Amino acid sequence: MNRKELREKAMGLPLSAGVYIMKNKDGEIIYIGKAKALKNRVSQYFGSQNHHTEKVRQMVQNVDHFDYILCSSEFEALVLECSLIKQHLPKYNILLKDDKGYSYIRISDEAWQKITFVMQKNDDGAEYLGPYMSAWYAKNAVDSALKIFGLPSCRKTFPKDCGKSRPCLNYYIKQCCAPCSGKVTQEEYAGRVREAVDFLKNGGGETIRRLTGQMNTAAENLDFESAAKLRDRILAVRKISQKQQVVATRLPEQDAVCMMTEGEDAAFAVLRFAEGRLYDKEDFLLKDCGREADGAVLRGEFLKRYYTMRKSPPFIVLDAVPEDEALLSGWLSEQRGKKVKFLYPQKGEQQKILEMCRQNAAECLAQSHGHKGHELSALDELAGLLGLSAPPEFIESYDISHLMGSENVAGMVVFRSGRPLKSAYRRFAVKGFDGQNDYASMQEVLTRRCEEYFKNKDSGEGFGRLPDLILLDGGKGQVSAVREVLVRFGLDIPLYGMVKDSRHRTRAVTDEGQEIAVSSKRQAFTLISSIQDEVHRFAVSYHRTVRKKHSLTSSLTEIDGIGAERAGSLLSFFKTLKRISEADIGELLQVPRMNRPAAEAVYRHFHPSEENDNENPSD
Repeated sequence: MNRKELREKAMGLPLSAGVYIMKNKDGEIIYIGKAKALKNRVSQYFGSQNHHTEKVRQMVQNVDHFDYILCSSEFEALVLECSLIKQHLPKYNILLKDDKGYSYIRISDEAWQKITFVMQKNDDGAEYLGPYMSAWYAKNAVDSALKIFGLPSCRKTFPKDCGKSRPCLNYYIKQCCAPCSGKVTQEEYAGRVREAVDFLKNGGGETIRRLTGQMNTAAENLDFESAAKLRDRILAVRKISQKQQVVATRLPEQDAVCMMTEGEDAAFAVLRFAEGRLYDKEDFLLKDCGREADGAVLRGEFLKRYYTMRKSPPFIVLDAVPEDEALLSGWLSEQRGKKVKFLYPQKGEQQKILEMCRQNAAECLAQSHGHKGHELSALDELAGLLGLSAPPEFIESYDISHLMGSENVAGMVVFRSGRPLKSAYRRFAVKGFDGQNDYASMQEVLTRRCEEYFKNKDSGEGFGRLPDLILLDGGKGQVSAVREVLVRFGLDIPLYGMVKDSRHRTRAVTDEGQEIAVSSKRQAFTLISSIQDEVHRFAVSYHRTVRKKHSLTSSLTEIDGIGAERAGSLLSFFKTLKRISEADIGELLQVPRMNRPAAEAVYRHFHPSEENDNENPSD
């Protein structure tokens, strides 16, 4: 069927709840969805494509026909939708890879034993601890044991590699006993391994009690060196235990779920708690969701897919409300057999857990894009602070620089995904007036910026791309001046000013109404401060260049026959005054707008001694 025929069929559907099944020309199921009113929902796919994401547009292009199943309620439709998706795994539904498997901790069977994390138990004579359902927990347990007891995490084999190299950094930060350098005996090394295995089997509390007894015995025997080493080991175990307590919760069982987006991709992180402690972490990267994708829809789809793979806890902490919140809660409650409640904390313990979850989602997304997690986390924090619908990928910032109204210039810097994009930096010389008027300067610069957008918008690059956020170095006055420009050009771009305190440090951001303090949002504050410092540096640097060039031009115009245009041509051609002074007449004649009298005048200006020699030749 073509799109017109598909729409006609969709318009004939009942206004009842149900599930619709999209198929391609080969009869393969490519998408399954549910609807409260089938006619309204399905007909949207085959109407205007302007409001669809790219992924939905591609799906619609591949639809040849569709089927539907009527349900008695929207809740029944949700249950059926989840069941069918799990069964058929359609191409255009959000599908999560369930890579859960048993994990083990392996203690090798050799003289110099090694403790490692593995995904499979082999019949190789080694000792295995586990199985563990959470690979994340097993990995962290191994990492903690190696650090506490100073065991190597490298791939070197002992005694083959003993004494053959210098210790690595881990030795100097007291996280490895450096058997590679021969600094530890096999007996001492084996003792460390036994203590690490005991720690992995019995936990930190039992290990601390045992080590404390050994430390007291060593002290009584006046073996203070051994006692000091045991004391340090006890402190290391306690430090690890304190870190684990930080990610504990008063709720006995819960999940925390957060989403981060960048471009057309999204990442979800799930932190899972049981008995009040974090026991698992999972990350999921969703590619090509569409830049315009609705966050509530993505969250709702993710929760449906995730909890078809995992058992739901009684509490799920979320960073925002998902689509079909009540339906999802009811479906999860029915699955669990007990009430499942969504929480949206704004402060306290749960908000800290949510922030840690958000950072994990940011790190997952950042690694896939070659960025750093804290950069995306800062953008997400900034979006929340300013009430933006999504983290801003492109941020443009502007600043004016002048000296008592002379040589007015402006700098534009661009940050992409929280990083400076220096290839997109631009400089503006303010031409519309003389004197000091920062508001008029901002208006002129943004007017020229908007004009360039409409000239180049088909390219989608450089000036042909609009920013997701504009930050001005200034207060409400600058914001009001630029707002007029954006309104005149019909552009709806979030616009804020960056306000400094008496020490020229970032204090707040402002629109035309009130100021928004940023000091409480650490990552957003750091990002805004770096943007403000960078745009100020760039504008001031350009102003100094202009002033220097003006000064050089003025010195050249003192030469007979050299006006402002010829002075500018000389500087553009030779770049520096020194090179101009070293040029001969032939080189000077190569400069545009130069003639022989002018070239000779410049040469005489920088070589007065030669002129005197010609006028007063020696005998």
